[in-house]
This record gives sequence, C-alpha cells and structure tokens, in this order.
Amino acid sequence: MDADATLSAAPQGSADRVTDLGLPTLRETAPDFPREWIEFVDPADPLGLVRADLTWLLSSWTCVYGRGCEGVVEGRPDDGCCSHGAFYADDEDRARVEGFGGQLKAKHWQYASTGRSLGVSESDELEGEPALRTRTVDGACVFLNRPGFSGGAGCALHALAERIALHPLETKPDVCWQLPVRRTQERVERADEVEVLVTTIGEFDRRGWGPGGADLHWWCSSSPAAHVGAQPLYLSYGPELVALLGQPAYDELARLCAQRVAGPAEHPATAQAADPHRSRGSRPQSGGQSTL
Repeated sequence: MDADATLSAAPQGSADRVTDLGLPTLRETAPDFPREWIEFVDPADPLGLVRADLTWLLSSWTCVYGRGCEGVVEGRPDDGCCSHGAFYADDEDRARVEGFGGQLKAKHWQYASTGRSLGVSESDELEGEPALRTRTVDGACVFLNRPGFSGGAGCALHALAERIALHPLETKPDVCWQLPVRRTQERVERADEVEVLVTTIGEFDRRGWGPGGADLHWWCSSSPAAHVGAQPLYLSYGPELVALLGQPAYDELARLCAQRVAGPAEHPATAQAADPHRSRGSRPQSGGQSTL
C-alpha cells in the first residue's frame, strides 16, 4: 500500500537503502507499511472473534516455487522454503505426515531409502525446547525431490496428494501448507469480563520466524515476484483458510473481503448515523464487521 516502501523498482546503486532496512536484496518490499484489518464475531461461536489482515488477504500473492522462487538459502533456489525441514505442530501432525510418507513409493520419492531406514523425523530444538521436524538430507527436507529426479521435482507429499485426489494440506506438515499465512490465537477478557478467543489471520513475514528471519536469503510474501496470482489470496487460499478458521468464519471473511473490493469498510454506527432509517438490526451493506 505504501509505494515508497517498494524496493523492487529501486535503481541500481541503492544498496545503502537496502542495508538500512536489513533486507538482502532489492527484490522485497520494506516490512512496515499501513495495513487494513477487519474484525468480526465467528458465526459458529459467539465467544470467538476473528481479526484478519485485509491488506494481505486481498493481495495477489501466490506460490512461485519453480518459477521465480529464490529459496531461503542462497544458491539453493530449487529448495524453495524446504531447506530446513518442517517442525511438526504436534503429535497428530507428525503421525499424519509419517503415515502418508509410508504410502510413498520409491519411484515417487527420491530419498525413500533414507526415510525408511532412518525415519522421516528427527530431533531438534525450537525456541530452546526439544522438538521434532522432518529429517534433512543433502541440505533440504527428506521429502523434497531434487531437479532431475525421474519421479519429478518438488515435495513428494504434495505430489502424493494430487495423485490420490486430496488437497495437499491433508498430506503435508501443518507449517508447510499454512505458510505464508499466519494464525495466532489468544484468550482475551473483554471489558464486560467475558473471556473470548481471538484468532488473528495475517501475513507470515520474515519477522514471523523470529530473529532468524532476517537471515533468510529471500522471502516470498514481501517479494513482488510472488505477487502475481490470478486471484486474491482469500480465494486462492480458500481451503487453507477454511482449515484454519472453519467454514462459517471463512464464509464471513470471504464476504467481507469481496465487500472491501467493492468499497471501503464502514463502521455500522457511522452507517446508521448517515441513514437513521436503516434498521438497527440489519446488516450494513458496506461494512458489516461486528466487534466485541
């Protein structure tokens, strides 16, 4: 939204500006710019509040793996964001991934022998705590088929989903299908002393990785090279957003996003002030967000 923040059009020789921002290349936008947010009560849960970054959800981001992705590690664009493996969200996530890994045949999985002999998971640390993630082999995830493999390059679990008519979110680790959307949840006490669950949906930018995010060679969510999708993100990532929010909340989010495309979000009290004859209980046509 902030044109001055876009570095992709910066002339050669402006490396000093990039250094000041802590970005590794001229191919990303600056991290701070104005954003629009929407809040609404989850239609399926009166004690659930959804906060969503409209600026991100209305963006044209799309995955460009294999067609412009520069990779998170310099010199390894073919790894995409798979260089470090994937940390499991929980035991259920691990069991599901290991189960689908067991369905892979060697002709579709380059590192089948390694995965079967050593296991597809290995121990590591996440934020100073013991954790499990997918094993890394030759510098990237054990499930990543490299270019030139006869079974095809890319995530073997993603390809498996396509072969058996599943959405990839059902076969891949949670973090893999969620990125670069970030969901956070917290319990908050309203002013009336009622506790509600606030679910926030936003962009998983470099900062989402913590201090290490600044060391990534490239990150797609802030790169114009990845904002080339034919649909806005709230549509192209519909199945993922349904999995994160539930169908009723997603339907309301999609309605509000489509409404925002047609015109600015409007506070319902402002709408009634402008039109006193509007029914107090009706849904404003140009706003519709409800707050707690």
